[in-house]
Amino acid sequence: MTEQRAAEPKPAPTAGALRNTLYRHTTRSGRRMGPVRRWTYRLAAPLVLGLVRLWWRSCRIVAVVGEPHLDAVLARVPSFLPCYWHQHHLFCARYLLAQQASRGLRVGFLISPSVDGELGAMIMRRAGGHVIRGSSSNTGALALKEYFEALMREGVSPVINPDGPRGPRFRFKPGAILLAQMSGRPMLPFAYAASRASLIHWDRFVIPWPFARIAIAIGPPRQVPRVLGAEAMAALQREMEQSLHATYRAARAALDAHLDSE
Repeated sequence: MTEQRAAEPKPAPTAGALRNTLYRHTTRSGRRMGPVRRWTYRLAAPLVLGLVRLWWRSCRIVAVVGEPHLDAVLARVPSFLPCYWHQHHLFCARYLLAQQASRGLRVGFLISPSVDGELGAMIMRRAGGHVIRGSSSNTGALALKEYFEALMREGVSPVINPDGPRGPRFRFKPGAILLAQMSGRPMLPFAYAASRASLIHWDRFVIPWPFARIAIAIGPPRQVPRVLGAEAMAALQREMEQSLHATYRAARAALDAHLDSE
């Protein structure tokens, strides 16, 4: 599978800058950010991020499997579509953010266009992520457009959780495939495993305990053809589900091997 490297992307805005100006001041519900809430969020964001970073640092990443897949993708194209299940967000996001300086990677995250989502957006900007305001369920078409613009014009690699925040769990929705088809950029699976963790919410969201051991896995990239019928789309969705499960098994195996060696 061959592909010429795309032209150099246009200069990106300040790291984490809001892309979707529709939601810069007015949220999806029509509520506006009041000055008291805005200042409260500005004070809370660095405190929350500081606590998250302390927790991140207490957990040790002991193995990373499949990094050549990431290197091979970045050698061909300036951006791609990182894909991982919603439950794996915490340490897949941490790993991707940590790669930005060393690999010239720009990572983007979709944040809800609600008043409450502003706190998450502030935290993510401070963490170095690029924020895309939108919702896969309520502003899907607009979010898809912003993802495409980020991929093609700014060299941002926007994270996609293919089962979304509302599920169904472990079902690969077509959004990532459509973006990969339109942009010509590959999807790249990620997963992680933790030695000790709590599983919460509908999707068994993984929250590692402090001082847990973590293994990260990266699966092989998947390019999507420009022409894709309904049957081929369904088959590709099943293929990506299997790829994400296989990526998790690779992370689990790497973690078990490390724990056995201790």
